[in-house]
Amino acid sequence: MASRLLIIAVALLCAMADGQEEDNIFKPWPPDCSTTRRKNYTYNSQCKQNLDQLLAALPVAARDNGWFYQRSVGTGDDEVFGLVMCYADYSAAMCQECLSSASAEITRMCPGSRNVSAVYDACVLRYSDMPIPATADLNYLYIRNLSIHGVPIDSQSLVTWSWMLLMRKLVFGVASSPLRLAEDTSPYSSLQEIYGLAQCTRDLNGTECSRCIKNYTNQLGSLLPNYTSGVIKGYSCYLLYDVNITLPPGTAPAPALPRPSMPAAPGPSSSNTQLVIGLSVGAASSLIVLASLIWIHRLWHQKQAKILREARERELEEGDFFDDEPEMEDEFEKGTGPKRFCYGELAIATHNFSDKQKLGEGGFGSVYRGYLKDIDLHVAIKRVSKGSKQGRKEYASEVRIISRLRHRNLVRLIGWCHGGGELLLVYELMPNGSLDKYLYGGGDDTLLPWPIVLGLASALLYLHEEWEQCVLHRDIKPSNVILDAAFHAKLGDFGLARLVDHGRGSHTTVTVLAGTMGYLDPECMITGRASVESSSS
Repeated sequence: MASRLLIIAVALLCAMADGQEEDNIFKPWPPDCSTTRRKNYTYNSQCKQNLDQLLAALPVAARDNGWFYQRSVGTGDDEVFGLVMCYADYSAAMCQECLSSASAEITRMCPGSRNVSAVYDACVLRYSDMPIPATADLNYLYIRNLSIHGVPIDSQSLVTWSWMLLMRKLVFGVASSPLRLAEDTSPYSSLQEIYGLAQCTRDLNGTECSRCIKNYTNQLGSLLPNYTSGVIKGYSCYLLYDVNITLPPGTAPAPALPRPSMPAAPGPSSSNTQLVIGLSVGAASSLIVLASLIWIHRLWHQKQAKILREARERELEEGDFFDDEPEMEDEFEKGTGPKRFCYGELAIATHNFSDKQKLGEGGFGSVYRGYLKDIDLHVAIKRVSKGSKQGRKEYASEVRIISRLRHRNLVRLIGWCHGGGELLLVYELMPNGSLDKYLYGGGDDTLLPWPIVLGLASALLYLHEEWEQCVLHRDIKPSNVILDAAFHAKLGDFGLARLVDHGRGSHTTVTVLAGTMGYLDPECMITGRASVESSSS
């Protein structure tokens, strides 16, 4: 009874909150209206007619184009440019009502204004006598914690890691989505997740959208630091997050197996009795199996939560490997292609870097098999050794160089991470491992196909001649030639690679020998200069 009263009380609070804010769907926060009299339009002007035509067309056009629309009406000095968008967490009916109300009322709120921007609960409306710039407006008009779950927490460290992980997912997702819309979740505890939604107007490119959402992330982090929910919106983008509370599974014990009774004497009802007994035993067995699966699933969630908690604590304690080099951090963030992972994501993917997941070990660290659930992908994760003097340098070189290369015979770098005191590189997984396993493994009579040599040659031609700069790999050996499922060769491990302009003769000076032992070109050893020829040897 008490739980029912609690549910009713929460529902009443929700209804009251909705009632107080219902008007905001149709009435904007103070709109930005231009006030220059010299540029204001007059009532019977061509500009006013063009504006009326534009506003009348926007609601229907937006509905037919996925709740975003941008167009202009007229020509010359009287041309009017307009843009509307609905926020993705509102229903289609509320969006339609918001757009219709906004189009009908905005000229009364901003009489004569040629440049207007207005934000409502469910939609945003902008029009101007100039093309609306495709750059993000970083100002926000509205920020608050959500009414139901937005309660202060006791310790910031409990939510920081999960919130940061969610924000990074949203920034990446919204920038790469053609709809400029992303929603995702991040584990908050073994039984809770934080849900988030990010949205930009579709006139922005990925870079501008990402810049806007990152700015809003910083605003929320500083203005609502101790809340598990928040919302912020402006003319260009929208960001929302809220904790999603789920109840734990029931704790009632599984029903005991029914005790079968022997029939007193055979009769007409004997087969029915046996059928009832069989069904009862089967149902009880099914319940026991189901309870066991729930218990196993719960144990798995608890284990995942423990890994996340330990990873969160480690990230907070160890910090970022490049905190002392903000320029390097900025260069990594601005790079295109590979994404940045959180340490916790990769710890879960590798079962906390379990030895059972280890694929091998090299001069600069160990390689683990991992599975990234969010993108449904099996990967190889290289954990650069902390004891390697070259480790930090090799890691930076790998991210800088291989992330810019695109060739079918080069191993693809999927992402990177330098949080939690670790340097981690995420590659596509090559099922057949490295070439040295087949050349020197012993006892394996696998016949290696010639396309392995051709693939490696194609990769070297691309690195030395076809890319914008000459790339000297400087560590070509069988263990760095990786084979996919079809035995196609892919060259990897660019930690020692160097970039040289084609006009410089494709030479670079070698001052220190690094990497694992192997063949070294005599010319490079004698002269101390690496070249295209020595790199290909």
